[in-house]
Amino acid sequence: MVQSNGNLESQFQIPKIKFTNLFINGEFVDSVSGNTFETIDPRNGEVIARIAEGDKDDVDLAVKAAREAFDDGPWPRLSPSERRRIMLKFADLIIENAEELAALDAMDAGKLFAPGKNIDIPAAAEVIRYYAGAADKIHGTTLKMSRDIQGYTLLEPIGVVGHIIPWNFPTQMFVMKVGPALAAGCTMIVKPAEQTPLSALYYAQLAKQAGVPNGVINVVTGLGSTAGAALCSHMDVDKISFTGSTEVGRLVMQAAALSNLKPVSLELGGKSPFIVFDDVDVEKVAPLALIGILYNKGEICVAGSRLFIQEGIYDKFVKKLEEMAKTWVVGDPFDANSHQGPQVDKKQFERVLSYIEHGKREGAKLLTGGNALNRKGYFIEPTIFIDVEDDMTIAKEEIFGPVLSVMKFKTVEEVIKRANCTNYGLAAGVMTNNLNIANTVSRSIRAGVIWINCYFAFDPDCPFGGYKCSGFERDLGMEGLNKYLQVKSVATPVYNSPWQ
Repeated sequence: MVQSNGNLESQFQIPKIKFTNLFINGEFVDSVSGNTFETIDPRNGEVIARIAEGDKDDVDLAVKAAREAFDDGPWPRLSPSERRRIMLKFADLIIENAEELAALDAMDAGKLFAPGKNIDIPAAAEVIRYYAGAADKIHGTTLKMSRDIQGYTLLEPIGVVGHIIPWNFPTQMFVMKVGPALAAGCTMIVKPAEQTPLSALYYAQLAKQAGVPNGVINVVTGLGSTAGAALCSHMDVDKISFTGSTEVGRLVMQAAALSNLKPVSLELGGKSPFIVFDDVDVEKVAPLALIGILYNKGEICVAGSRLFIQEGIYDKFVKKLEEMAKTWVVGDPFDANSHQGPQVDKKQFERVLSYIEHGKREGAKLLTGGNALNRKGYFIEPTIFIDVEDDMTIAKEEIFGPVLSVMKFKTVEEVIKRANCTNYGLAAGVMTNNLNIANTVSRSIRAGVIWINCYFAFDPDCPFGGYKCSGFERDLGMEGLNKYLQVKSVATPVYNSPWQ
């Protein structure tokens, strides 16, 4: 592992923070209480800005604005082509402001700046464009009724939506929730994670600049235990879309059930298997396995955190992983040489280190890493454990950090059983040149996304979501749009029709 210490300020001018207040009914406003909270730069532990701390009273105001915008405002009543035009303008503005948006996520979440500017932000704009293109393609169906009745279905916007998004991908999560809801004609309240509020506020004002009417997108920054809880239990919110931990997902469902029985969609944790069969080219697949755990410093729900390697190539594969880990650069996310930035905050930093200690105590062999960097901020070395057993804590629980558990297997049947021996079911990687093995394993693993000879193969048209404790319903694709639509059936008697 290499530590980077580039001279950053001469390379890039850190932008001034423009938006720190709540965004309600098209305006930036103080919280009702006047309270604020600190958002922290994980590069150094210093305060970036103080952000308005919304709570129940502010959620009430945001829901009221969204309800009026839905019940009486223009957005649900615009022609789909007009919604498309505004959304395409929104996407263009995202591209125009890509550098500043990437900088906000780098400062707030510790995400790498250059990939953010060149990959993540353009990909976010594409998600908005994808759903802009879907806005005028929302169709019901004509029904073949068994009686003299004409029947058809309408797809109507579900209403006021509460989006609760996590801190690991502030930009991607914003557009994955907001894009399809806008296309459907919904209005919404976004509650970003308290660790990463900055970019959500910026996106809200870009949406207004693009022509999204007041009240359609509202952003309430604040704590999950107050603002998030108020949103989930609000009687005038028609749906909740939540991405986060499985533990909080249970609380979201409970609050929704105890209020107005609003539907909930959940995208939760994962402990994804990355399965490597011995017919692959180690030189090609080992880098993919390493990226599968270290991308975004392991703070990704689909991280390939359980690496299963077939015994015939186990030793060679492990040696390659060790070699590559030694060249992995951990440093400031604004430094172009960095492969990995800091963990999002002190709490997550300490959580990851505690799991590393679990691995050591339970007898896993530490191949590389295992320590925090001796510098300011929340930096952790890429950490690889080998000889991991399935019942060890690091193999069972989601760590959400740069910690890989490596395990050996013999047969196809064995690895399928072990891969499925988890409460989660979000994603899996299958690496093989044998088509029969690829088909068998991909159909046998109980997970929402299977990547064969690739990993992190996200696309706006590819639905994403999980099985079991990884949640239900889907983001992205047309399935990501459908969850913001209601199906209404309409039936009318038809007399003396010549056709059935």
